[in-house]
Amino acid sequence: MYACKEWVDEVLIVLPKKIAYPNELIEQLTTAGITVHLNLAKVVNSPGKKQFVEKIGDYTVLTTSINYAPLNEIFLKRLFDIICGLLGCVLTLIITIFIGPIIYFASPGPIFFSQERVGKNGKKFKMYKFRSMYLDAEERKAELMKDNKLGDGKMFKIDFDPRVIGNKVMPDGSHKTGIGEFIRKTSIDEFPQFFNVLKGDMSIVGTRPPLISETNLYEYQHFARLAIKPGITGMWQVSGRSEITDFDEVVKLDKYYIENWNLGLDIEILLKTVLVVVCKKGAV
Repeated sequence: MYACKEWVDEVLIVLPKKIAYPNELIEQLTTAGITVHLNLAKVVNSPGKKQFVEKIGDYTVLTTSINYAPLNEIFLKRLFDIICGLLGCVLTLIITIFIGPIIYFASPGPIFFSQERVGKNGKKFKMYKFRSMYLDAEERKAELMKDNKLGDGKMFKIDFDPRVIGNKVMPDGSHKTGIGEFIRKTSIDEFPQFFNVLKGDMSIVGTRPPLISETNLYEYQHFARLAIKPGITGMWQVSGRSEITDFDEVVKLDKYYIENWNLGLDIEILLKTVLVVVCKKGAV
């Protein structure tokens, strides 16, 4: 549980021969998406996981990971993130000129919103967005949890959020929307995250970065979705996110992405993201 709750990149296990092979511990760590290095004196096969031999200090170890990517592909992904991050930051500054005053006049206060999220291997970071909610949104969240479509608090999603700027329930029960809903439906609120991509806290494609309060409710198998950098878009966003109400299904999509990651899959997800945004299908 320490490895799940704290920022842990990898685990090295070196045990004397008299100590039994820690099957359960290794299974839990790899299921949680944590890379494990085991001294070769204790090696057994771990089906369904990526395994390879390498040198760590004085030890020759068998490394077991949820996925393995060659350094050249990791470099290309980061290069792609930097290029897209620079372009995205320029677009964000241009959008700010137009959308910033509208946000301020609709709800006086900061134009940008920052929130602590949990990133790769449990590393915490500040994620940025255009503010689409009133300033007291976090305080009002507790009273809306009863309407959460995802139920158990590991994620939060409701059909009509009164905390969004301009959203109102009219006397006849109908819903009135405003600038906040427009920003969210068009995914404009996500653009400041390009600054997170440039900083290296996020990637263009990855998994949704959860709140600390959400990860506090995770079971160990859910932590596998933290095995990579979170992304602005990902499998969940292009797989009908509004219709998915089972958190385990979200985790399954994230694990599929991590276990099968390659540059081609990133490009496929990006193309689907454009279609989702243009068609406004599944947008929050």
